[in-house]
Amino acid sequence: MEGEPAFRKVGSRIFEDRFTFRGGFFIFRSMKMKTPHVHSRMSFFLLFLVMVPALFSQSAMDIQPPRIVLTGIAFKIEAKPGFDFLMRHAGDTLRYAVLSLESGQVMKEGTWAVGADTETRLVISDLVVHHTGRQALELRVENVRTVFHVRAIPAVLSILPPLLAILLALLTRQVIIALFFGIWMGVTFIYDYNVVQGFLHTLDEYLVQSLADADRVSILIFTLVLGGMVGVITRSGGTQGIVEALSRYARNSRLGQLATWAMGVLIFFDDYANTLIVGNTMRPLADRLRISREKLSYLVDSTAAPVANIAIISTWIGYEVSLIAQSFQAMGMEGNAYITFIRTIPYNYYPLYALLFGFAIALMGRDFGPMRKAEQRARSTGKVLRDGAVPLMDLSSLDVAADASIEKRWYNALIPIGVVILVVSAGLFYSGSQALSQQGISLEGKSWFQQLSVIVGNANSFAVLMWASFSGSIVAIGLALSQRLINLHQTMDAWVMGIRSMIMAAIILTAAWTIGTICQELFTADYVIHLTRKFLTPHWLPLVTFLSAGAISFATGTSWGTMAILMPIAIPLAHKFPLIDPSIDAAHAMGLLLSTTAAVLAGATFGDHCSPISDTTIMSSMASGADHIDHVRTQLPYAVTTAGIAILFGYLPTGFLGWSPWLTLPLGGVATILVVRFLGRRSNDHTL
Repeated sequence: MEGEPAFRKVGSRIFEDRFTFRGGFFIFRSMKMKTPHVHSRMSFFLLFLVMVPALFSQSAMDIQPPRIVLTGIAFKIEAKPGFDFLMRHAGDTLRYAVLSLESGQVMKEGTWAVGADTETRLVISDLVVHHTGRQALELRVENVRTVFHVRAIPAVLSILPPLLAILLALLTRQVIIALFFGIWMGVTFIYDYNVVQGFLHTLDEYLVQSLADADRVSILIFTLVLGGMVGVITRSGGTQGIVEALSRYARNSRLGQLATWAMGVLIFFDDYANTLIVGNTMRPLADRLRISREKLSYLVDSTAAPVANIAIISTWIGYEVSLIAQSFQAMGMEGNAYITFIRTIPYNYYPLYALLFGFAIALMGRDFGPMRKAEQRARSTGKVLRDGAVPLMDLSSLDVAADASIEKRWYNALIPIGVVILVVSAGLFYSGSQALSQQGISLEGKSWFQQLSVIVGNANSFAVLMWASFSGSIVAIGLALSQRLINLHQTMDAWVMGIRSMIMAAIILTAAWTIGTICQELFTADYVIHLTRKFLTPHWLPLVTFLSAGAISFATGTSWGTMAILMPIAIPLAHKFPLIDPSIDAAHAMGLLLSTTAAVLAGATFGDHCSPISDTTIMSSMASGADHIDHVRTQLPYAVTTAGIAILFGYLPTGFLGWSPWLTLPLGGVATILVVRFLGRRSNDHTL
């Protein structure tokens, strides 16, 4: 029978062929068995008789449809053929069709080249259903028919869980409750609108699965252990020492804000490390200078992601460049992805203007909106938190000053923090080098700068952050014990108390990741893209891409996820659209490609800044000890203002007029300074 293996006996050898697995199905290789004992041959033969029927009884197609699909929104399925099907059709080109059994209409048809080593799975995209409820569909591949079912819900429901979470967070100022209800709603939709099932599976499935990712666990451990380090530094007098040392130079609120901004820019290699190091380091000094926690968390947040986004060497660079390279490859476009990223930096308007806006606010000491009220409260009353505020970080243990008898030495804080920065820097280089070595990738022929960028981009930043936090904790503990500032029991008690101060933030991070998973299963991003696609034209493309990325990032709370979703769409559109418009010359077309690519990165950062369910926004509140909703409420007007400047002096003139960023950036910079100067009002400065 065609496709079935032939077994032969030659001389004293039997069954020269054996099963091996390659490319998703079994083939036969020479085994060359020597003459065995009769019982061994009989056992092998019986085993073969048992295995073969089981192998050939597999279903022709094992289809894994999405748990939920949206009406009017395209989805895809993946079909895995059975063993017998692959054995018969390896190397063939087969026709397939997907039909609706209710209407009998063909939803999608095409051909599938069944490869020997690849293409052993059939992936069919762009399937659309238009009615809600459970629906029976059929996949036909040649004469093989497989029925599967999908359950469709109204597309608008996909946006409701994140919107509910955001709305409740803003109204109740209780982030954990808001996120839980958003998750519960999403799981209820997934489990056929069953509220009880939604509640149960929120707890035992989705919250648990959100911690199944090793990278997320690494972030939690890094956050908790770094909190432990801060606890030891505080208890041993290091925090007070560095405050006293910095106070000699940053003697007023304006200089304190500038110092915070400068530290945020200097720690450019990772947004998580930036947020936690700057917030924890500058918080005691900011309190002493009567800088509100809202303002401190804004300065921390407005430098963390923006500077990591545009830095040519950071933990973001490898991810960003890989997305660009994948899009180039899918389009058959030639070009160096890293060089393309470098060329997009001047077009990355929002992060650049956000950094300038934060600098102008700190330099001029002017604020507007709810931020000005917070600053006036802090300056006049010394209350860095409003009455009734709930800091995301439990500062009850860290606000206890070191014993009066302990000498306040600044280096007991600076050395552990410096170790964290040093280990992150060296760890990124080591981890990236190891990864490249294991992959057999050579960097010969590249400049030292390109080599360093590739190395850092391939590093396991999450593992490196764990190394850094534990190293910083060990050094902090060692300094406290070696100088006999506190005993071992007090040291470990301070470390545990520091970890405890981060527990609430860890819970919120877990919930934020969970609602991100819900958004993924409900195709929230696909729905947002569907709403905005009809507005896309070549000239509007940079602006619409920026706004779409902002909306997706705001709704899902993930900037990296937004980049992964939009980059494969935005780059092909930016490449194709100018080709159908003869009024767009080559220079303008290149500007559209670069600005659209940058708009994905910038919009993801913008939405991340505005979203109360964003992990970096949460970590900024946590590290600064701010009430999370107060941080979001006061930062939102600044982020929206910066986005408005980016639109007026970036995406619009680039898209419609083809202006160079070297013209738009100076104009936008002047506009940023003028907005702060005339819209902001000065708060009374506080001098030590």
